[in-house]
Amino acid sequence: MTCFMDRDFLLDTEFARKLYHEHACDRPIFDYHNHLSPKDIAEHRRFRNLTELWLESDHYKWRAMRALNVDERYITGDAEPYEKFAAWAGVLPRLVGNALYYWTHLELQRYFGIDMLLGPDTAETIWDMTEKKLQQDGFDTVSLLQKMNVRYLCTTDDPADTLEWHRKIREDASIPFRVCPSFRPDRYLTEPGGAAAAALCDRYGTVNLGEALVRALDFFCQQGCLISDHGFSEFPYLTDPECAGLLRTLGKAYADRGIVMQLHLGAIRNNSAGLYASLGPDAGGDSVGMTTDPSALRAFFRDLEAEGQLPKTILYNLNPADNRMLATMAVNYAPRMQYGAAWWFNDMFRGISDQLDELMETGALAASVGMLTDSRSFTSFPRHEYFRRILCRKLGRMVEDGLHPADLSTLGRLVEDVCYANAERFFCDRVHPRTTP
Repeated sequence: MTCFMDRDFLLDTEFARKLYHEHACDRPIFDYHNHLSPKDIAEHRRFRNLTELWLESDHYKWRAMRALNVDERYITGDAEPYEKFAAWAGVLPRLVGNALYYWTHLELQRYFGIDMLLGPDTAETIWDMTEKKLQQDGFDTVSLLQKMNVRYLCTTDDPADTLEWHRKIREDASIPFRVCPSFRPDRYLTEPGGAAAAALCDRYGTVNLGEALVRALDFFCQQGCLISDHGFSEFPYLTDPECAGLLRTLGKAYADRGIVMQLHLGAIRNNSAGLYASLGPDAGGDSVGMTTDPSALRAFFRDLEAEGQLPKTILYNLNPADNRMLATMAVNYAPRMQYGAAWWFNDMFRGISDQLDELMETGALAASVGMLTDSRSFTSFPRHEYFRRILCRKLGRMVEDGLHPADLSTLGRLVEDVCYANAERFFCDRVHPRTTP
């Protein structure tokens, strides 16, 4: 069976095809936000089958299966690996228009060379083909990342982490790309009096949580950290003085050390008490939350800017109603601030397209640091391809409609920058001139 997703998938004009095949498809990947396991990378983990590779921790797929009434036993329960995969194969043909449908088939093509459509009739054949390939050389975690031309990978790590697996990765000469820890202090900001905060203070020899976090950040920097990350359902800068103080402390520390600060805004987490009680966080019980108060962001950024200590920053929103607010907020502090990639529930065709429109209409698409995976799956990297195809499609349509000259040199350079070069410059340039008060 020939897959409908051929080499020109989504590329509906000749100019889009030229942009993609000549300027996008071979660009390296700088994946600056994901949830991959550094332990799995350090140990060159091999997956035995597609259930381990795809379904072990992917709450995107879990949500889709629940939405189509699959029993939890076949999602996170004790069903046999093939039974879980067969359940996923039964669901996939019904996910019309869902990005999971396209990602799944891109992964089959790019990693396994399989053009068959996955469904109940092909599940057993695809299971057998991939199970055999996964046992061959070239399918461990490092090889899977290398196959997609990954150059930089930034994991998500708790400030209390020993980063021992990152150290082992750096010492492994067979790993040809950089794996950097990212500093994620969320739980210390939301529960500053909790046991985790007390343990971090004990570890770093201080009773002051802000000092402990900065000392932890210094340790992360010694281990190659480039980025910090913060997630907020509601940005608390004007409502929680203790959290606001910690944010100022960290913001200044990031500026001093050249660390990029990411703010992920608007997710409401763990909505289902039943899912949370049985499976814990990151089980697929999250959704789009409230819009973010722009006044709170403004106050935070102005306070840091007044002291010349506004770090490079990326803003992400989960509520699409925040698109224009965050896109325009970022330009206020350009070039130090970016409106980030379409995130989580927005990283599908419409969400990516809307994000690109905002960048073009209210900012500068040419400065964008591009896409990320935000994933726990080692085969999620065709999401970069999906983004690149949508980017080239949009630019090709503009040329076709007479909205931009057919300037392959200029638009080709823009595509190359957005796909990789801008991210490398933004994250790796550690010489950060301070903002002027």
